[in-house]
Parts: sequence; structure tokens; C-alpha cells
Amino acid sequence: QVQLVESGGGLVQPGGSLRLSCTASGRIWRLNMMGWYRQAPGNQREFVATDVNAGTTHYSESVKGRFTISRDDAGKTVYLQMNSLKVEDTAIYYCNYREIGTEKEFEAWGQGTQVSVSP
Repeated sequence: QVQLVESGGGLVQPGGSLRLSCTASGRIWRLNMMGWYRQAPGNQREFVATDVNAGTTHYSESVKGRFTISRDDAGKTVYLQMNSLKVEDTAIYYCNYREIGTEKEFEAWGQGTQVSVSP
């Protein structure tokens, strides 16, 4: 099993910045994806960004150029640097871990951290 602990959410004005962190512990598979999803009130959870094996990154079109995903050298902590935040970025942000290449491709979610962007 893998556990994810997130931190870094908060309240910020439009145009501001926040950095989210998510640390994985437990049985971490050597090939994995770690990333971020978000869910705004009344909306479905949506993809934000992902880092595949601490190498390839992918972003949703809505955050491309404003958000940057990265990992630490150990590969167990993933960060989401969010710049030029907009009101529409307000959501609960969830960290996601997914194994690559295993039979069941185990997946885990963090508890979520609130990001609020308001004037």
C-alpha cells in the first residue's frame, strides 16, 4: 500500500502563487506516475498535471504555462508550483499515485488540499 500526504493549500489573490506538496510512503513501485487532480464544487474531478517516472510531464490545457510539476531526487515527493492563479483554479486539489507495468497498477489518492483564489 502507498499513502499520500498533501500540504500547501490556502487562500491567495488572483495572480498570486502557491506550491503544493505530496509525499508518498509505503510500498512505492519503481515505475510510477505521480500527479495532481482537482475538483471544484459541483464539478467532476479533473486532471491537472502528472509526472511519469520523474521524467515526462503532462499538463491540462487550462494550467499549461502557469503550473509546474516536479519531484524531489528521491522521487517520493511531488510538487505543484502554481503561478498566475485565477479564480477558476479554486478547487480541492488531490494528489494521485499510480503504478506502471504491474498487474493491478495500484492507485492511491491523497486526502485533498483546498486552494482558494479570491480577490
